[in-house]
Amino acid sequence: NSFPIPVEAINNYELPASANDKSLVVLNSYSGNTEETLAMYDDAKSKGCTILIIASGGKLLDIAKENNHHFNILETGFQPRMTIGYGLSYLLMTLGELVSFDVRTELAEVVNSFKENRDMQKESAQRIFNYFKSSLKNKFVIVADAAFAPVALRFTQQINENAKLEAFVNVLPESNHNVIESYVNRLPTNFVMLYGDSNERVSARFDFLISHLELDNNKVLPLFVPEYTIHSIFDMIYRLDWVSVMMANELNAPLMEVPIITNLKEYLANLEIIDDDEE
Repeated sequence: NSFPIPVEAINNYELPASANDKSLVVLNSYSGNTEETLAMYDDAKSKGCTILIIASGGKLLDIAKENNHHFNILETGFQPRMTIGYGLSYLLMTLGELVSFDVRTELAEVVNSFKENRDMQKESAQRIFNYFKSSLKNKFVIVADAAFAPVALRFTQQINENAKLEAFVNVLPESNHNVIESYVNRLPTNFVMLYGDSNERVSARFDFLISHLELDNNKVLPLFVPEYTIHSIFDMIYRLDWVSVMMANELNAPLMEVPIITNLKEYLANLEIIDDDEE
């Protein structure tokens, strides 16, 4: 909310047309073999972009070494979703360097707070998991403001991968212009409201939406975050990650296994083989 240079998060095979020789492209892939990221490398190189690579190994790290790109190496041996602390810290430090702002002190404070606060997991269970324990098989909708939308997306992805449940994100104010009309009667949905106080008009929208949903006895849990800081971002990610693990354990879901994603990767790999044969 204070960075003076435009930043875009791209989850695709191609960079925007606006990318050029004045663009910094940070390619972040835990395995180093994510096909979309590798495709974007080719695009970035052809456009003359400055390239920085974050990976634990794989083709991406090989490319970095072969082409003398600056790179940061991630710890190996984890599921990618378990390494957000590594990748996000590198990104924050990189962006901080661009504007001469050292975020390492704040990151160190985050680490220390996690070490000292042994009750975070217990608090997450009491406040969030237990609230939804009886309705876990309902879909989850995380309604967030713009600041916490990335944290909300992270939570939905953790629910998807760990607990194998449906989860979606709606962002205010935009969703008040459309999705709100579908909130009629009691819904088979667990609502989580994740927001701060950065805009009083958006806060008012949350107040209205919570009241509207509660009129029909919907499951609604407000998670108001009073400060928007690096610490509050990591703190909420950490707590919600634990909630997704608790969901998986309650449902006996194989949280370390991602068989459908594995099948998709095999399917795509076979398509590449077919294409090569045709050539």
